Amino acid sequence: MAVKKGEYIYHLKKDMFRDRWLYIFMILPLAYYLIFKYVPMYGAIIAFKDFKIGLGMAGSKWVGLAQFRRLFRTPDFFKILKNTLLLNVYSVVFGFPVPIILAILLNEVKGSVFKRVNQSVLYLPYFISWVVLAGIFIQMLSPSTGVINLIIKALGGTPVYFMANNSWWPVMFVVSGIWQGSGWGSIIYLAAISGIDPELYEAARIDGANKLGQIWHITLPGIKATIAIMLILRMGSMMDIGFEHIYNLQNSAVYDVSDVISTYVYRVGITGAQYSYTTAIGLFQSVISLILVVSTNKITRAMGENSLW
Repeated sequence: MAVKKGEYIYHLKKDMFRDRWLYIFMILPLAYYLIFKYVPMYGAIIAFKDFKIGLGMAGSKWVGLAQFRRLFRTPDFFKILKNTLLLNVYSVVFGFPVPIILAILLNEVKGSVFKRVNQSVLYLPYFISWVVLAGIFIQMLSPSTGVINLIIKALGGTPVYFMANNSWWPVMFVVSGIWQGSGWGSIIYLAAISGIDPELYEAARIDGANKLGQIWHITLPGIKATIAIMLILRMGSMMDIGFEHIYNLQNSAVYDVSDVISTYVYRVGITGAQYSYTTAIGLFQSVISLILVVSTNKITRAMGENSLW
């Protein structure tokens, strides 16, 4: 046994030396996750204390589940929970399929120059700050000078204040999210499509399948594993919405439909200095997200598709 163990250690050291540059490249990602993801988890203890900055985490009074009881007794919490879930459901139902459709369409484009130009234009919004994107979007929808309302008026209609209407604001939120992220999101599906054997398409053409038939019977089955993985990851963020996206689009007129967990935490926790209470909200949010990921992963695996584990 000792000899086998010694041989194992020898081969392990030999393999690590051979792949030393790969291990060196891993240092920065590992350091990132350790410093910014794992070490801050110690701060979750604030959720169980009456945190005072002057006393620090160690000196603050332990209150157990008092912050969570306060959380579930607060009427505002159920409103922001409902808004967070509804906006995420809308984004998944209407936004999740868009990158898939976009990737399939881009894959069918034959002209390489035209294809590259389209990809660059579609990817561009992802690299622009939400401060800028929200400003552009709000100007486009302005009831007085926005291009959308100018078209409505030219057709004889009445201008609509989209961003101050409780019915229209969620629609505009989803549309702006699709505009910003669909191009970038299509990259991984394009990569998956490129891995499909071209001979399958050739065989389908010989059998008389048209372009839609090839997409339905070859392209979609070929990327369904990628779709399943991306859906699992997307479900993990069902309790989270990008703060910048919401904050830059919302206004006081639509708080009833736009106030979500991230904006509530900012308003109550940062502005109101209620650190323990908002840490409890964040911990609750993380636990629900974990449950959603595990549940979706189990459902996907039960359906016979690829899963995260």
